[in-house]
Amino acid sequence: MNEMRKPIIVEFPLRGEWLSPNTPGKRIPSHGTNRLGTRYAYDFLQVDWKRKGWPSYGVHWLRYLLFGVPLSKCYCWGQEVHAPCDGIIVHAKDDYKERAKAHLFADLFVAIKSTHTFNPHKDNIQSIAGNYIIMKYEENIYAGLCHLQKGSIKVAVGQSVKKGDVIGKVGHSGNSFSPHLHFQLMDNSDILSANGLPCAFEQYELFHDGEWRKAFNGIPTDKDRIRFYV
Repeated sequence: MNEMRKPIIVEFPLRGEWLSPNTPGKRIPSHGTNRLGTRYAYDFLQVDWKRKGWPSYGVHWLRYLLFGVPLSKCYCWGQEVHAPCDGIIVHAKDDYKERAKAHLFADLFVAIKSTHTFNPHKDNIQSIAGNYIIMKYEENIYAGLCHLQKGSIKVAVGQSVKKGDVIGKVGHSGNSFSPHLHFQLMDNSDILSANGLPCAFEQYELFHDGEWRKAFNGIPTDKDRIRFYV
């Protein structure tokens, strides 16, 4: 984890309580690959901390396995996504269809297919990223926010945004295993060629030993119960 010693610091892009099942706080590359700028990427979703296995949906697990879960029953679907920094929007791709349900086997099929058959020379990057926003933070620092809800993107290319502005909503588009936000920093605006950049969050709260404690410039692990409010 030495390469995370001097991460770029940004604001946490969500509000409320979250879990990061894929995070550079667990392993690097966090998503098992360096492709598409994902080396230090995070996934964020909301779960029921009181239920065994911390499910991200409000139905019995057997229903999820057999029939799938309507997106409206997934805790974080439709939650607002906020700009993690001041910046300029350089890409805002919307209108990519979401699957109507989160379903283990259907989503696993999509993940395997898109991972192994994606051709960067002819395939639409939205088959991986879904509806997404890329914003320029500083020279050679870009933030990518992916798998957004169809029709939720509130910004346009060339628009200046301020840290904390609402820019979209959490969705289930593209290569999404369940509704969640995929967040990464990278060194250019082209997902296909970008290298991931390490980042941490300037502040949030961490639930530990029965109480919430402030964390600064933190990198959540896959076991951390975290929350952020302004």
